[in-house]
Order: sequence, then C-alpha cells, then structure tokens
Amino acid sequence: MSKKHQDADVAFIEALSDLVTQKDLAEIQVKRDYDDNSSLNVRVTRYAATATVSAPQAAPAPQAPAAPTAPAAGSPAAPVAAASNDPSDDPGAVPSPMVGTVYLQPEPGSPPFITVGASVSEGQTLMIVEAMKTMNQIPAPRAGTIKRILVDDGSAVEFGSPLVIIE
Repeated sequence: MSKKHQDADVAFIEALSDLVTQKDLAEIQVKRDYDDNSSLNVRVTRYAATATVSAPQAAPAPQAPAAPTAPAAGSPAAPVAAASNDPSDDPGAVPSPMVGTVYLQPEPGSPPFITVGASVSEGQTLMIVEAMKTMNQIPAPRAGTIKRILVDDGSAVEFGSPLVIIE
C-alpha cells in the first residue's frame, strides 16, 4: 500500500507541476491526509526557474576572458547591453513581494501615489498590490527619487518582478 501511495504521489506532484506551468502560477501548495499516520504536503514553486535564469547570465562572463580574441571583444558588449535593459538588475529596483494586481492610486480617479521624478521617503506607499481580495501597500524600502515606474495600473505582477526604480 505504501508503494501504491508513492506512485500516486509522484503522479500527483507531476500534475501539480504541469498545473503551475499551464496556469502561469508562481506556486501552489497542497496537503493530502491519507489517515492519522500518513499524509503528503507538497509545495511546487517556480522560484527555482528565476535562479536558473540567473546562472546562464553569469556563464557568458567567464567565457569572454577564456577567448581574448577579437570576437570576445564583441561578446562582453552583448551581456552589458542586456544587463542595462533588464530593470531587475538595477540596484534601485523595488521587487514585488507577492503575486497580484498593481494599483498606482488609492482609488479610481484619485492622484497616483508616485510619479516619475518625485521624491519619496522610506516607508512611503509606492503602490498597492491586491492579492486574494486584500489590498497590500508597498512601502518604499529607502528614500530617493522615482526614476522609472515599471508597471501599469491594473496590471498583473509576479513575485520578485520589479515594480519601480528608486535612486
């Protein structure tokens, strides 16, 4: 019977993994109770995919010094350009702490919390992320000036995606 549960659990975990991919979810967690002494607690997350993406970006840098010929001179320029275009690499990027829908103003018709060029103080509300019918205020992690707002009002965001750049 234990082997039967194990085979069913593997199929169940694979189905959850497929569901996370198909529905574009950040994560899913499920607990199955079989009896008083047996249960299965599974958490499938896509966070590891983000770490995997970072590793290949680091790989071109070691390759460039390995080939100090004329083609290598062109190779370092491509990763530098790619890094400057990715807002999540910016040291002033403020990441989303959760999956949800972004609102740049407290209510429809009111002025936005922030604008490009505005000064913000640490702890000031930058925007709201709605998750599961709960409005979560996103505070500024540090004082500075808003350089870029990377999301549109009413757009969906993933965990860790950059929301705004503060310098």
